[in-house]
Amino acid sequence: MALDVILQAFVTLNGLATSPIVLLVLAFIGAYLGTRVVEVIPFTRRIIERRETQAAERD
Repeated sequence: MALDVILQAFVTLNGLATSPIVLLVLAFIGAYLGTRVVEVIPFTRRIIERRETQAAERD
């Protein structure tokens, strides 16, 4: 019984993943979450701040 449920879920997700509309929605969600993660992680935040500081010093 558990195998039937897992296979049904896999087939359903596979059908959704081949739809271009669903893929676009997932791409936008992934891009949004990616920008949020970059802002939250301290290491990447320091890299961004260094680049902004260097850009401001050049101007």
